[in-house]
This record gives sequence, structure tokens and C-alpha cells, in this order.
Amino acid sequence: GGSRIITHADGCYIHDGDGNRILDGMAGLWCVNVGYGREELVEVAAEQMRELPFYNTFFKTATPPTVLLAQKIASLTQNRLPHVFFNASGSEANDTIFRLVRRYWELKGEPQRATFISRWNAYHGSTVAGVSLGGMKGMHAIGGLPIPGVEHVRQPYKYNEGRDMSDEEFGLACAAAIEERILQIGPENVAAFIGEPVQGAGGVIIPPANYWPEVEHICRKYGILLICDEVICGFGRTGNMWGHETMGVKPDIIAMAKGLSSGYLPISAVAVSSEIVDVMKTGGDFVHGYTYSGHPVAAAVAIRNIEIMEREGLVEKVRSETGPYLAKALATLSDHPLVGEARSIGLLGAVEIVADKSTGARFGGQEGTAGPLVRDLCIANGLMVRGIRDSIVMCPQLIISTQQIDDLVNIIRKALDEAEPKLRALK
Repeated sequence: GGSRIITHADGCYIHDGDGNRILDGMAGLWCVNVGYGREELVEVAAEQMRELPFYNTFFKTATPPTVLLAQKIASLTQNRLPHVFFNASGSEANDTIFRLVRRYWELKGEPQRATFISRWNAYHGSTVAGVSLGGMKGMHAIGGLPIPGVEHVRQPYKYNEGRDMSDEEFGLACAAAIEERILQIGPENVAAFIGEPVQGAGGVIIPPANYWPEVEHICRKYGILLICDEVICGFGRTGNMWGHETMGVKPDIIAMAKGLSSGYLPISAVAVSSEIVDVMKTGGDFVHGYTYSGHPVAAAVAIRNIEIMEREGLVEKVRSETGPYLAKALATLSDHPLVGEARSIGLLGAVEIVADKSTGARFGGQEGTAGPLVRDLCIANGLMVRGIRDSIVMCPQLIISTQQIDDLVNIIRKALDEAEPKLRALK
């Protein structure tokens, strides 16, 4: 049916070529954290372009914005992860991690430690390594993936996979699946576990509170690196600067992108512990990099983006005001006959659409019928959300107001009301 042409945007709204003003409940693609129309980000980009529009980070060179951004990112990790490698996308960040981790174990004298453990329905990018690390079978089917050396285990998706268990029981069971796979492969062959603190593109899968601490315990028990993909969860999304802070763990490596520049320019980064970098330095050059790694204009914009977040207290706002408000607002949808669960953490949320609230049965007998229908009705009513299987997921800008959250939830309810007779009519 062709593309909807987005022509301009302001604050929390996008405008299309047909004159529609749409509340952007997805912050672009999980990324426009400080909102649209930030003139100072335009200005800092122009200033940097005039001074130095581009130089690379090869040949033992760097540029001032790149150095300053690395310093800032390190400080945001409380200098636990003080070394930063820049890329242009989250996919590239996870490719960098893939190569870096394998090189680390080679230099440690354990080259057989090459296997990564990830989760089904995880998303870690669209490159060959990113898709392989991810656990989306539909993506694996394109291109004969995953590549060897990546194993997948169950995801902590309680609504779909643990309805008969308590949160604590389910969290322990999902973590135990990681340990079981480690023992099957042999701990001496496992390089790392990688996971998103909250699975974003998988459907805003929020794990039980005990899941991540138990995962960290297992990784430490077997000497396996713990990697958190913070591409969506980083930069305030869950009510802390990092999703792993919200989950109460301390990873060895994190990937970040999206909120790093609020999507104004493409940039990503990998933050790494000193222990890993000290080992890497024993092996000479790490022959890896991209033309746009540490792009000075993108770095300058990212620095100013973080300054805006700090100046306006956006992380604190999500933690104390808008995150709790979204949770309460979404909870009001629980009485709707189509809603099986409404869940959120910070400014990440999802609404599960079901045919039968008591059993969780889906319309059409399988997932994927109701979600796209309700999504399209939301958009028609002025709200951009994403339909993932039968979940309506949202990720609004960190600047969203409580009134706009009310608008968001009211439009979802209206779309559910409009969808119900169509869904009930299905055979």
C-alpha cells in the first residue's frame, strides 16, 4: 500500500504528508528520547561540521568530540567500563562485541571459548552476527542463519511461557536454562551470555526481578562474560541511566546506540571493562573498525544530547513521575475484555491482546492476528505504536507529559473498542 511519508516533527508528534498529526508513541524507533525539534542539536552539528566535518579514528588519530564523548560515557558507568569503542549503529556495536570477545579469549589462552549464549526472541541487530546473536527465527530463515557458535535458550516471557508459575519460580527457571546450556556445551567452551535488560523488539518482555541477578551469578560461577545490550534500555528508558542498573547487575560489556544521540545522528558505542582491555592490549592491534567509528559530528551531537538529558532531569523524571504514571494509566486497560496483560517499566510498555483473558488464547488460534489490526487503528486515531505479534508496544519520548500519556492510553482503548467486533467475528 505504499509508505506513509513523515514530513516533519515537533516534541512528541510526527506529521505526515496527508496532514495528520500523530502522537509518536515509539520515539521514532525506540530512540528520540529528548523529543523532536531540538534546535541546539542542530546548531552543535552545524558548528562541528564547520570546524571538522569528518575524520576517522584509524592511524592512531582521534577528534576532540570523540574523546570527550568517550570520557562522558565512561563516567556514566561510574568508570566501571572506562574504555569505549565507537560505531554507527547498534548492529555494528554487537558485531564489535562478537569479535572483541572472541579475541579476548584467544589472548587469554582459551580460544575454544567461542560460543555465545543468547535467548529466543532476542534482538541484537540486523547484520549477520547481530541476527545470529538475536533469537528471532523469522530473521534466521533469511540467509541461513545463525552462524555457528551461538546458542539460544528460553526467554523470560512470563505471560506466554510461565502463567502457571510465580514470578520467582519463573525467573529462576529461565536463568536455570542458561546454566543447563552452559553445562551441555561445557563451561570451558562458553565465551559470554548476551541479553537486553528488557527485550524491546521482542515485545517489551520484562523479566521477573530475580532473573538478572541469577543470570549474573551463573556467569560469574563459570567465568563467562556478561554482556548487556543497552541499545533500547540505555539513556534513561527504564528510569535509570542503564537498564542493567534497573535490573541490579554489573556487566563486563555494554552496547549502546539509539538514545545516545536521540536518533539525531547515527552513532553507537561499546563500553568495556579495564580487565578486558588490558588483555586485548597484549595482542597488538585489534584489527577492527568502521569508517564512521567516532564520527566527530555524531559525537558532538551525542554530548549535547546527554547534556540536555542531565539539564532537564529526564532520567529522574522517568523514574519518579512519568514511568509510574504510565504504569498506572496502562493498568486502567486491564478491565478491557481484549487485554490479557498491561505491563511497563519506566517508559517501555506493552498491552497483550487476547481472545480469552482466563486462558490467554489468541484470536485466530495463533499470535499475530490482533496486533496488526489494533496497531493500524491506533495510527488511524492519531497514535504511532508498534504491533509485535499480539502486543501493542510503546516507547514514548522521555519528555512526554502526563496529559500525553493519558492521550496515548485513551487512543489504545478506543482502538481496542473498534477492533473487538472485528476480532470476535473471526472464525
